[in-house]
Amino acid sequence: MPRITPSEHGSTGFEKLLGHNPDILRSWNHVEKTIAENGHLSRDLKEQVRRVLAFGNGCQYCQAWGHAADTHPDPKESLAVGFAEMMLQGPQLITDQQFEVLKEEFDDAEISELLAWITFITASQTIGAVLQLRPDPTLPDIH
Repeated sequence: MPRITPSEHGSTGFEKLLGHNPDILRSWNHVEKTIAENGHLSRDLKEQVRRVLAFGNGCQYCQAWGHAADTHPDPKESLAVGFAEMMLQGPQLITDQQFEVLKEEFDDAEISELLAWITFITASQTIGAVLQLRPDPTLPDIH
């Protein structure tokens, strides 16, 4: 049971918590859709990053859709997942050398998109974790 009562607005458990503020919910969903469906990075890469973050950020709602893959044969996906894991340790720990490694596979637009995705998903998962959102089999999938 989440720490606040779900609202009437939204179709997922997460949306129903943000739905107490419909303007915020609309804007939040717009940002999520923009980052998730546009840009240069693949949906698979973004999903693997989301899964890594779910466990690092402690969002049980997001954890319900499983762990990230054990191996990442695609070098971009492997680097993105590794970078997400480093971000979980604290963004202040990211070094110039780590960015140089990212730049071996990603251009600046892709790095910007990756950071937008990581920080947006972290914000979403933080809300879910703090409000103790749990998977609800009666609501639609988050994807």
